[in-house]
Amino acid sequence: MSDFPYWWLIALPVFFGAGWLAARVDIKHVLAETRSLPAQYFKGLNYLLNGRTNEAVDVYVDIARHHVETVDLQFTLGHLFRRRGELERAIRMHQKLLDRRELNDTQRQQAQFELARDFLKAGLFDRAEDILIELQHTDYARQARSELLAVYQQEKDWQKAIEIAQRMRDESHSYQHEIAQFHCELAEQAFARSNPVLAAEHLHAALAENRQCARARLLLGELAQARGDIDAAIEEWLAIEVQDPLVLALVARKLLAAYDATARATEGTTFLLRMLQQYPELDVLDIAYERLMAQQGLEAAYEFVRERLKAHPTMPSLRKVLEAHLLVAPDDQKFELEIIGKLLTEATREHTMYYCSHCGFKARQYFWHCPACSEWETYPPVRGRKSRSAA
Repeated sequence: MSDFPYWWLIALPVFFGAGWLAARVDIKHVLAETRSLPAQYFKGLNYLLNGRTNEAVDVYVDIARHHVETVDLQFTLGHLFRRRGELERAIRMHQKLLDRRELNDTQRQQAQFELARDFLKAGLFDRAEDILIELQHTDYARQARSELLAVYQQEKDWQKAIEIAQRMRDESHSYQHEIAQFHCELAEQAFARSNPVLAAEHLHAALAENRQCARARLLLGELAQARGDIDAAIEEWLAIEVQDPLVLALVARKLLAAYDATARATEGTTFLLRMLQQYPELDVLDIAYERLMAQQGLEAAYEFVRERLKAHPTMPSLRKVLEAHLLVAPDDQKFELEIIGKLLTEATREHTMYYCSHCGFKARQYFWHCPACSEWETYPPVRGRKSRSAA
């Protein structure tokens, strides 16, 4: 017992008292700050929490009018104006903030950034771009570049989009898919202006950026076809299998036409059926049915879709079997089969659409760039599929 540190008996109460005193000071400080806020602030906050945005805005406008020192509140108010679509009021609010001399650098940059977002929402891209370019040398550089990238994509200024995306690269995002797609867009522009050499340069740049860019390979095939080199076009399109075999569905008709043009029609059909067997998800059932119907007749096409339905029972397969059966059925059965076919088509309409795996936007045509969420390569090249995960 002689070794017991008796000084702890004195130290413990001292430490406890110091902690209690610090807590009291912090509580008093919080209470003092709370009392300094206008009472209407909490009224507006209550409106926001209850989803009553209009009433909240009215309250905060009144506070901002009588308490000009509330900088953060004015930022919040500007955001609410923009969210409600009152862009002129949002712009005036942020411009008014920028006129205040007492703002520190961070607040001034925030006000500039919010004003740029107001201009973007209002469609005033030039004014937004000027501000965002200026912000590239501030703490808001990454946010500004992200918005600039969106501006350049919307304006289809793909070269500037490439430059911004390259500057935004870091460990979290390489932007290789986006940059490759930007080069593909530039290639299509060059091709439309009858400049195949420049188009080819951009497509090779796309593949250098992302060697899995199936769109670049698809377009290289179209360039070869345009200059009359059908064998080179076939070679380019066949190379898509290594990148993403499901994308072959997007070029299947052109590929088969190229085989036909080089007197290799049978080879083309064999390739198509092999692909369908190897990749059951490949969206070329309609094309295969039409091909067999034209080359081998109705019985062969009918037998093919029946076997397909047995091996891979899907709604598209069922529709195709019904379509084929309608052609061979007795006349007294055709009326009922036509009704069944119409009902089946109506019930499975979703299987005829392409779906963006990022936002769910659906469309009848295929998009490399989603028109709804502006993401790239988010459409699985299989109608009815809402995700690439099963590929």
